[in-house]
Amino acid sequence: MSRLLPKSLLGQVMLVLAIALLLAQVISAALLFRAAEQRREEAVINAIALRVVIARETPRAERIRLRGEARRAGRALFNDGGRLRLPIERRIDAPAIARDDRINRYEVRLRELLEAQGINAGNLAVTRKRAGDDLFVRERVERFPRIAQPGWERRRLVIAAIERPEFGRWQVVRVPEPERDRGVLGGILVQTLVIFAVLFAAMFFALRRLTRPLAQLTSRLTDFAQRPGETVLIEETGPADMRRLIAAHNAMETRIAALLDEKDVMLGAIGHDLKTPLAALRVRIENVPDDAQRARMADSIEELTSSLDDILNLARVGRATEPAERTDCTALAASLVEEYEDMGEPVSMVDGARVVAAVRVTWLRRALRNLIGNAVRYGGSAQVSVAEEDGKAVFRIEDDGPGIDEERIEGLLKPFARGETSRNRATGGAGLGLTLARAVAELHGGTLTLANRETGGLSAELRLPL
Repeated sequence: MSRLLPKSLLGQVMLVLAIALLLAQVISAALLFRAAEQRREEAVINAIALRVVIARETPRAERIRLRGEARRAGRALFNDGGRLRLPIERRIDAPAIARDDRINRYEVRLRELLEAQGINAGNLAVTRKRAGDDLFVRERVERFPRIAQPGWERRRLVIAAIERPEFGRWQVVRVPEPERDRGVLGGILVQTLVIFAVLFAAMFFALRRLTRPLAQLTSRLTDFAQRPGETVLIEETGPADMRRLIAAHNAMETRIAALLDEKDVMLGAIGHDLKTPLAALRVRIENVPDDAQRARMADSIEELTSSLDDILNLARVGRATEPAERTDCTALAASLVEEYEDMGEPVSMVDGARVVAAVRVTWLRRALRNLIGNAVRYGGSAQVSVAEEDGKAVFRIEDDGPGIDEERIEGLLKPFARGETSRNRATGGAGLGLTLARAVAELHGGTLTLANRETGGLSAELRLPL
C-alpha cells in the first residue's frame, strides 16, 4: 500500500487535500440530500393535514377558504406526473395498520400540525404501501377508472389514519408519495465534482509554486554533495521563509566552497613541504654503510611517502574533476585481476554478465585496488565478481580469511582504522584504504558495505548506480 502513496511533498499534500475535499463534499451532498428528503416528507404531511382540515365535518365557509390552499399543495405534491384522486375514507372501526409498518416521525409531525389547527386527534397511525396493495384504492379504481393513469398500482401511498373522538369514527387519508427527483442527485453530484475540481486545481497550482523552490534547493544540494567544487547560487524565489532558506543555503555553500579551497591549498603545501625533505632523505641514506640499517630507513621513508599519498588522495576525492564516462565495469575489474595475476597474487575473476555504468575510471580503479589488496593481505586470496542488481553495478570482492568481528566492521571504514593493530605497513597498513574506497563510492552516489560470509571470510560490496 505504501508503494502507491506519493513520495514528494506536493504529492502528499495534494493527496491529503483531495481526501479532505472529498469527505467535505460527501458530507455536503448528504446534507443536501437529507434536506430534499425532509422537504419531500413535509409536503406529504402538509397535504394529509390539509385533507383532514377541509373534510366534510369542517364548516362550509372554512372548507371554501382552505380549498385554494389545498389545490396549490396538491399541484406541488403531484407535479411528478399522474394523480390519484382519492376521497377520505370514513369508517367506524380502527384501520388495520401493523405496528412494524408505522412511520413514527410522520405521526409526530402530523399530530403537531392538526393540534395547531385545533383538531383533536385521538389515536393516529401513518404507514406507507403501494396503491395496488390497498383494497380501498383498488375498489375506487374499479368503480371509477378515470381517476387513475397507467401504472397507478406501482405508486406509493402514504396512508394516515386519524381517530376523531368528536365524530366517533376514524378518518383515513391516502396521499400519493412524490417520486424522488432524480435531478437532485445529479445536481448534487455535478456540484460536488465542480467544486472538487476547481479547489483541487487551484491548490495544485498554488502548492506547485510553493514547492518549486524547494525542489530546486533539493536538486542543488544533491549536486553540491557530489561536486562541492562547483558553487552555484540559487535564485531566491517563493514565500519569505523559503527565500530565507535559499539565502542561508547560498551563504553556506559559498562558505563550504571557500573552506574546501583553503583545505586544498593547505594540503598541497603540506604535501610539497613533506615530500621534498623525504626525497632528500632518500638520497642521503645511500651513504649509510650498514645495509640493514639503510633498508629499514628506506622502508620508513617509503611508508611515510605512501601514507602521505593516501591522505592527499582522500582529501582530493571529494573534489574530483575527472568527468564520469560510460565504462565496461566487468572489463575494468578483469584488467585489475590480470595485474594481480601477473604479480603472482591469488586473485581470480568470477565470470559474469557485462555491466556498463558511468564512472570515474581513475578513482574507481583505485578503490577496487584497495579492496583487492586488503582481501589478499588479510584473507590470503580474492575472488572478484561484477553484477547488476536493482539498477546498480555491484563489485563484490570476497576472501577466505578469518573475517572480522561484527562490532568492528563499521569502525574499519573510518580513517586510520586497521584490520590488525601492528604498525607494520606490510600487514597493518595505514588504515586509509577502506576509507578511500568508501569515499569513492559516495563520490559516485553509491555505498560500500562489509559483511562476513557464511562460509567464512569477508565480503566487500561496492554498489554504484547505473
